[in-house]
Amino acid sequence: MDKTLKKIALIGQPNVGKSSLFNRIANKRIAIVSDMAGTTRDIRKHEIEIMDRKALMLDTGGIDETNDAIFSNVKRKAIETAKEADIILFMVDGKNIPDDKDKELFYELQRLGKELALVVNKIDNDKELERLWEFFEFGIGDENLFGISVSHNRGTKNLFEWIYQHLPVNLETVAREEAEALRKEREENFDFDDEEDYSLESDEDFVKEEVTEIDENKINVAIIGRVNVGKSSILNAILGEERSVVSPIAGTTIDPVDESFEFKDKQITFVDTAGLRRRGSIEGIEKYALMRTKEMLEKANMALVVLDASRELTDLDEKIAGLVDEYGLGTIIVLNKWDENMDTFQKMEEEIRRRFRFLSYAPIIAVSAKTGRSIERLKDKIIEIFNNYTQRIPTSQLNRVIEEAVIRHSLPSPNGAYLRIYYATQFSTRPPRIALVMNKPSLLHFTYKRYLINFLREQFNFEGTPIHVIARGKNDKMGDEEYLERDK
Repeated sequence: MDKTLKKIALIGQPNVGKSSLFNRIANKRIAIVSDMAGTTRDIRKHEIEIMDRKALMLDTGGIDETNDAIFSNVKRKAIETAKEADIILFMVDGKNIPDDKDKELFYELQRLGKELALVVNKIDNDKELERLWEFFEFGIGDENLFGISVSHNRGTKNLFEWIYQHLPVNLETVAREEAEALRKEREENFDFDDEEDYSLESDEDFVKEEVTEIDENKINVAIIGRVNVGKSSILNAILGEERSVVSPIAGTTIDPVDESFEFKDKQITFVDTAGLRRRGSIEGIEKYALMRTKEMLEKANMALVVLDASRELTDLDEKIAGLVDEYGLGTIIVLNKWDENMDTFQKMEEEIRRRFRFLSYAPIIAVSAKTGRSIERLKDKIIEIFNNYTQRIPTSQLNRVIEEAVIRHSLPSPNGAYLRIYYATQFSTRPPRIALVMNKPSLLHFTYKRYLINFLREQFNFEGTPIHVIARGKNDKMGDEEYLERDK
């Protein structure tokens, strides 16, 4: 075993999932995993490799503050291991609220001056991400807090990337990386147009897997809109070549076409949904358009809502655009065929804002896929909106802004009740989600939330992205479904 390897210590109370995470990182079933608290008592060591960087993983026994001599010895060994380690992963159970025992031990580990991450396990779905705000009480920064689910393999990629950044580079892999880059370049230049046996079913499985392991430099953009508004033409104009069939006949493009290209260090993948009707039939076009749009939005984190500037807006335009708000995506409204209308932009903008009030945060860009007008500006705007969509506001700045907002416009006092915001924290991105920790969260009216959201937009660049503000009680134990229902 290489003694020069950096050491990573897993610390935490019994039954928080340390052994399961150890197995996940080691990619082998080495540690004993059991629902019985205190199953792992000894220090287990294993060489691991995250991508091309190696380390020595140390799984400590579960720490339990009891008078039992066994657990007392386990704690002593765990602290000793943490002192020897270069990186410490302190794991807690996300199903429970933080307890004083966890905080005390965490502060003791903080004083060691090592690279320290707080890993909140058992965050099994997107709704449970809201629990993360409670763990900001530890006083840890956003970049060192990770909400994961080992059993569902959710959120582990971000943790692995954080560990990877703190491990030394392995120079032996340089040649391998160059060979891999050459292989990818050849694959990207390969023409799949003649591949008739291509399996859509297997491709969908692949896409789902890729969504789970999301890349910070990869942007998935859904191009949506009703039939024949010019979605394929816009795709071709952005890519600089004709990859989608373009025709004035409505519904020419029947199957969605995924196309990727690199722009400003980002890999942008477009999902062209030009075909919004079934082959050989236009019956049920509205129902099918909405169904197809939903499928694309599930894979995307950004959307281009394409409208036809040469025609009047329709109810179907509104329904399709409404789905973007429902899925909480970064959004740009693209006004295509501007060269065929040339009406005043202000007049068109007023009409769009009137009908699409739910997308008030989305910028409007008038383009012409035919002439190439504003296409480069649209590409730049995609990068800008994605950065807004994924940004995280430091807790100190956020609280300063919320405090200023409350000073300017006092919290309401419904029925004489005194409302107070203790603090605010952003607990999630994609889209940005902010928790207001309050004394009486159920009494906060939605109009005041709307005021706070507008105030946040004035202070930070959230153009193109929705903001979700959720009121929570300091010791609230309400279920996620009830929170969502209450905060509608």
